[in-house]
This record gives sequence, C-alpha cells and structure tokens, in this order.
Amino acid sequence: MSEIEGNAVLANALKEQGIEFVFGIVGIPVIELGMALQTAGIHYVGMRNEQAACYAAQAIGYLTGKPGVCLVVSGPGLIHAFGGMANAQVNCWPLLVIGGSAPQDHEGIGGFQETIPPQVELARPYCKYSARPPSVNLIPMHVEKALRMTTYGRPGVAYLDFPGNLLQARIPEEAVPQQYVSPEPPMIFPNPQLIEEATKLLVGAQKPLVIVGKGAAYSRAENEIVELVEASNLPFLATPMGKGVVSDRSPKCVAPARSLALQEADVILLLGARLNWILHFGRPPRFSPDVKVIQIDINAEEMNNSIKSAVGIQSDIKPAVSQLCAKLKSRNFVFSDTNQWWKKLKAKCEGNKKGVEAMSKDTTTPLNYYTVFHHVQEILPKNCIIVSEGANTMDIGRTMLLNDLPRHRLDAGTFGTMGVGLGFAIAAALYCRHYEPSKKVVCVEGDSAFGFSGMEIETMIRYKLPVVIIIVNNSGIYSGVEKEVFEEIQNSDESTKTIPPTTLNFATQYESMLNMFNRKGHFCQTIPEVQKAVKESLQVTDGPSIINVIISPTADRKPQTFSWLTESKL
Repeated sequence: MSEIEGNAVLANALKEQGIEFVFGIVGIPVIELGMALQTAGIHYVGMRNEQAACYAAQAIGYLTGKPGVCLVVSGPGLIHAFGGMANAQVNCWPLLVIGGSAPQDHEGIGGFQETIPPQVELARPYCKYSARPPSVNLIPMHVEKALRMTTYGRPGVAYLDFPGNLLQARIPEEAVPQQYVSPEPPMIFPNPQLIEEATKLLVGAQKPLVIVGKGAAYSRAENEIVELVEASNLPFLATPMGKGVVSDRSPKCVAPARSLALQEADVILLLGARLNWILHFGRPPRFSPDVKVIQIDINAEEMNNSIKSAVGIQSDIKPAVSQLCAKLKSRNFVFSDTNQWWKKLKAKCEGNKKGVEAMSKDTTTPLNYYTVFHHVQEILPKNCIIVSEGANTMDIGRTMLLNDLPRHRLDAGTFGTMGVGLGFAIAAALYCRHYEPSKKVVCVEGDSAFGFSGMEIETMIRYKLPVVIIIVNNSGIYSGVEKEVFEEIQNSDESTKTIPPTTLNFATQYESMLNMFNRKGHFCQTIPEVQKAVKESLQVTDGPSIINVIISPTADRKPQTFSWLTESKL
C-alpha cells in the first residue's frame, strides 16, 4: 500500500484547484513543500521578503482572476506577511496565504517560532477565512474552501496553517478523498426596479458623472462600461486602478477637471468604487451636499457607507451596467455635447492641460516630475502595464502616464501601501510571460518607495523578468534638500537632530545595484538621457533595467484645490 506525505497532498490539492503561481520564502517547516509544489507542476517564485511575496501573490490574483498563493515560514515569516495580507483584504484582491507553524507536540512549551496566540488567530483579523486542517486527509477540503472564500462575494484573503508534523505525516494514498472544484463565483443580478430608478435619475440629471472603480476592472466589465459611456455620452472619471476600463484618452474622460466634476455633479453613477478617502468620502466640500449617488457594488454592506445612496444596487457590475445601458438606449438618451455641463467640463480640462503642458516642457535641470513623465509617456508602448508607487511620483504619475486598457495600472491602492511596487512588477512580468508575452512592464518608483523592496531586483534577475524600473529620485520622502544643504546638516555633530525626517541621501545611485549582477543601470539628469535610457531598457528581455532619474529635491505637484485627504466632516 503506497503512502503520500502531507506536503504532496497539499501541493496536489492546490494544483487540482487551478493554482498556477506560488510566491514565498522557504525555511523550516516548508522547504519540502516548496519542492512538492514544483513537482506538482506549480510555478514557485522565491522572493527576498515575505511582504513582497504577499504583494506579488495578490497582484497575480488581480491580473488573472485566479487567487495567487503566498508561502511563508512559521512565526516571523507569517507576521512579515501581515502587511501584504492587510493590503489584499482592503484592496479586495484574492489571495491565499499558507504558513508553516510549530509542530503540534511543541505547542505551549516554547516551540521554534511558536506564536502566542496561535497563528490561526493572529491571521484572522487580516482575512475572510483562517483555519488549520486537523488531519492530512482533510487538507483538500480546506484548500477548496479557502480558495472559494477568496473569490466568492467581495474578494479577499484566506489563511491556512500547517504544523510541521502535519506536513511530514504520511497516510495511504487511497485515504485522500477526491475534492470537487467549485464553479466560478455566482453572478449577482440587479433588482430591475432599482435599474429603473437609476435610469430616471440619470435621464433627469443636469450634471451627471460616471466614476469607474477598481472593482469594475476586477470584474472584467470593461466592454459593458465602454458601451454605456459611448452610447450615453456621459462624462467619466476613474479611480487610480479603475484607469483603462475606459481609455484615459477617451474624449469622455474628464480627469483633468476632476475637482470641478466631483464638486458640482448632481448625479453620480458609482461603478465598483467606494466612497472612502480616495473619493473624499462623498461629502462636502469635495462633493455637492445635494449629490445623488447611484451605487453599484457586489457587496451589500458597502451600500450607504459614508453617505446615503439615492439608489443602492447590489449586483455584479457586468449585468447591472448592461441593463442600465439598455434602459437608457430604450429612451434614446444621449447627454448632449451642447449641454452647459459638458461645455464647462471641457473648458476646465483645456485650462488645466495648458498649465500642466507648461510644466511638462520645462526641461531645465534639475528636472521636475511633469517633464519626466511627459517625455517618458512619449515613448512608452500603449499597452504596457504600469506599476507605480511613491508620494508625488504616484500621484502625478497617474495623471501623466495614461492607460488604454483595464488592469494595466497597479499602485498603492486603497490601503495606501508603500513597498508594493517591485512585488507587483514581478507578478505583472510573470503574467505577461505566461499570458501576453508581447507586453512590457514599467515600474515607476519614488526613491523612498524603491527602498522598501529594492533587493527584489535579485528575484527579477534570477527569473529573467524584463521589468523597466524608473526611479524618480528627489532625494527624499515627499521632498528632500539641495546637495549643499544636505552635506552641511549631515556633517553636524548631531545629524539625527538636523537632517529633516523627510530627507534621504542626496542623489543616491540606485542604478548601481545592477553592478552586483555584472549589469549596468542608467543615471539620468537630462531628458535626452532619460529617453535614451527608456528606449534601451525596453529592448532588454533577460532581466530588469534601472533608470535613476535625478529631479529637484523641491519639485512639487501643481497647486491642488483639494488634497487627497480633504476633511470629510461637515
């Protein structure tokens, strides 16, 4: 009678449930599990930090619609992953985390890397489902349930805990039961009466606005939303990772007039977006106090959050938008270009574009954010996946680096997490390799953000992932100081009291990290140098490139009427 080990049972169960990618760091007690995953035909990507592994696993889940898996060791390994788990849970991305843990017979007596409380309890606040299979033959059942929980309803995180003795235990092969694979998450259809109410509100609106969120991108509703926007001629805005569901280049996009559009809209159609800090909670002064919101979301608990929705529709985005579009067409509704709202929005867009254009064409050194992004945008492939993080780097970059396709922008997201960039870029590069090999991945980092996960370039080298990393280096967090000032305060006897908390080393040569791998990076101070470096880097196919762009330490964004964190209270 042949036997099978717990490691193989777990690896086979993951494979049978359709898992393709596992990201992680092995150690006691999951070294053999990493090998078993590869034996089962699963792609295992060894990372340099558990947080980065967790970021990569959740990004592959967002890009493919299938959960990614993060594998970590017991104790500190799992705790390091909590940042990534929290990010995926808040972002609503499917992720399964598998953690090794101390052997059961060592629990309570100070086992190696034993946590108190137990890991299952520690993980629970950061996920939808947290469990430890009680026996080897029940592993497949828990794997199925955990993966189902990551995708059904609002997507999120599941955690499974595996003591070393459970992974190493052996049972007869015939004792492992066959486990079903759950079908795709069930489609939730809207209440027809609510669709009718939403239609009436839109038809009667004087200043309508569509807001497209990340949920719309995840739900693959781009065709339905494009049809709605094109047929109705409604102006739209996108949240950062809702960009590309409808092309940023669409004439219906009023992103340059974002403040005006939000502040004066009288009816807003909210598609897979939440009225949280990114949308200023839906409240004055950022929004009209009388605005009527039509909210379409898969999660009923999200309805009426922060403000009461005029119409709250629990539904998948696809069927709701399809039915709403059909209703509007049946009424021959088209929001006319001659309407005063459209005229006002277009005038504001043109005015703001001229202000940005002036900054974009200022090529004097040290450079500013706008001119760097403008001249990079000129030569980037239209269909590349853009990963971005940082403070001003991300905020300004999302307005300058355009997206024509959905799920082609990955950034700090709802949780505002820094350090996600290189993990996301690794996931994006693997996605392109296996699904769309013609695509490029461009990772645009602030210098502070790059520092969180910079050693993941070794991961990219090891797996030959051609990521173009552009570091927009202002020598600080938000801002730095000029070289002469930095050297003066650095030489102080009490530099810990004189160097501002936002200041980093001046013009650090991050591109030199490639020297460790007998490769050369690019140090750029002028626009010709930047464009030459980007063109050369786009031709590299066997690993990452690093383009370190030095900009003014005091470079800033254009004045904003409202900050991202505009006070929400009346």
